[in-house]
Amino acid sequence: MLLHNLRRSPASGSVSFLVGNGFFCRKSQRVVNRCSFRISNSSLPSIEQLSDARVIYSVAPSMGHNQESHPESHFRVPSIVNALEEMKLTPKFRGSEIIELQHFEPASVDDIASVHARAYVFGLEKVMDQAMEEGLILIEGSGPTYATSTTFQESIVAAGAGLALVDSVVAASKIKRDPPTGFALIRPPGHHAVPQGPMGFCVFGNVAIAARYAQRVHALKRVFIIDFDVHHGNGTNDAFYDDPDIFFLSFHQDGSYPGTGKFDEVGTGDGEGTTLNLPLPGGSGDTAIRTVFDEVVVPCAQRFKPDIILVSAGYDGHVLDPLANLQFTTGTYYMLASSIKQLAKDLCGGRCVFFLEGGYNLKSLSYSVADSFRALIGDQSLASEFDNPNILYEEPTAKIKQAIQRIKHIHSL
Repeated sequence: MLLHNLRRSPASGSVSFLVGNGFFCRKSQRVVNRCSFRISNSSLPSIEQLSDARVIYSVAPSMGHNQESHPESHFRVPSIVNALEEMKLTPKFRGSEIIELQHFEPASVDDIASVHARAYVFGLEKVMDQAMEEGLILIEGSGPTYATSTTFQESIVAAGAGLALVDSVVAASKIKRDPPTGFALIRPPGHHAVPQGPMGFCVFGNVAIAARYAQRVHALKRVFIIDFDVHHGNGTNDAFYDDPDIFFLSFHQDGSYPGTGKFDEVGTGDGEGTTLNLPLPGGSGDTAIRTVFDEVVVPCAQRFKPDIILVSAGYDGHVLDPLANLQFTTGTYYMLASSIKQLAKDLCGGRCVFFLEGGYNLKSLSYSVADSFRALIGDQSLASEFDNPNILYEEPTAKIKQAIQRIKHIHSL
């Protein structure tokens, strides 16, 4: 059974879902919010726990959201969790340094609808009954993005895991100058999901929902989002394209899916200048990213003066990943995590939360996330035990320099 592309009717404000030969339509203005709870403070770690921690993480593996042989599979998060356990990067081995946040509420419909059309949210919930009866549903054709009977519930749990981390990190920042960094080990990913619907393996925009939540619940007005997934985060881009208080910065492989994220996509209206897209040539690697961080990310963040930094942490730029053609290494991701943590400490009281996005080679994904954890707790990198420098080739230095100089000119950096 296929659930074909979402279709929006401008006149009615509704989203229509075609399910097999049937048809379902729900008017957004008639929907009643049945899920209006918020993240409960009772689920937060104690003040004593927060004062000692360096990393707080949450896990939402969405085991029922799975399509056989699909790269965005239910093996991804368990692979990371197993690696953390094997490398002694869990509370069992690190004691108070690392906290796993285990008790959190799903995101509410109001949380999701701060970014997505309510008609889409309730329409997706409605078709879960159809998925239970007839199996897998294709909800977006070019990704492809699929759904199973558990997708809606597991997606709001994943989003809620991120919101709970925002709560925890903000609470910790009120009692210590160097609060722990949050890391949401969640799926399905989110940064391609546009306000009107799903896209590119993504169902709900987890990092975008967290940005609105930080503003609404914690009065953190200025949110800086860094997206280092190999693909452009077009959904996050679109959600905040005219918003001067949310800065979206993405560096990604030029020409990769979904084909957006060009140099001249800089925002519009009041938000002009608070979107920065840097497409990098294929073959870009560690040297390129170090330069991008120092010459583009840091000055942008310093000028914007954020209240919190959120990160779309995609690990599909790794040289071993099958879906793209960059040559990041495990060490690249260590450097990014360490540098972003320091940037948050310098600019916004250490408030920073990472959200898992892409990464489809299970070994490179799990090792790279583990090394990111090492960076966040201040341990030395073990990337040399995994990375093989012999498989790397010369980066296209001239093209990289040209791209960086072009974006610096456009944004007056």
